[in-house]
Amino acid sequence: MTRQTPFSEGLPVPVDDGACDHLEGMRLPSVPMPSTEGDVVDLSRLSGVVVVYFYPRIGSPDRPTAAGWGDIPGAKGCTPQACDFRDHYGELKALGATVFGASAQSTDEQKEAAGRLELTFPLLHDEGFALAGALKLPTFEFEGNRLIKRLTLIAVDGTIRKVFYPVFPPDGHAEEVIEWIQSNSR
Repeated sequence: MTRQTPFSEGLPVPVDDGACDHLEGMRLPSVPMPSTEGDVVDLSRLSGVVVVYFYPRIGSPDRPTAAGWGDIPGAKGCTPQACDFRDHYGELKALGATVFGASAQSTDEQKEAAGRLELTFPLLHDEGFALAGALKLPTFEFEGNRLIKRLTLIAVDGTIRKVFYPVFPPDGHAEEVIEWIQSNSR
């Protein structure tokens, strides 16, 4: 059953096409990615609970939303999703989770968004779809750009334990992640 939020009312609901069925139980591959904090992060080397939410692209106030973006199931909602994780970051951190957002957007675009949205966790730039390709994550094309579909991975000591796909609605998703971590702590 899909729940609705004020943001998601009227948006097309994405359907689980099985594109992430292979992920649970996989080890995260070693793929160093630049972060908005200026360092390089290799998720495979992190211990404990790691939450990585993938998103297509965060919009910018100086760039109007492209026509048709809201018609793509699961595309719209990157900013509300980022803000939701920001607003629940303290709870996730208290549960021992390390949080990252990830997309193929440039680090400069991500830095602008992280500052503007006052994000409390880093965003990772999956340059050339290195991680998305290694994990065979689902992507889609829009206006000549390849984008990663919205999904969330929870890894424990480098092994993927939970995959949320598709994620809908994007706002309110952090609560689902918190509930899963609370119910499945080591």
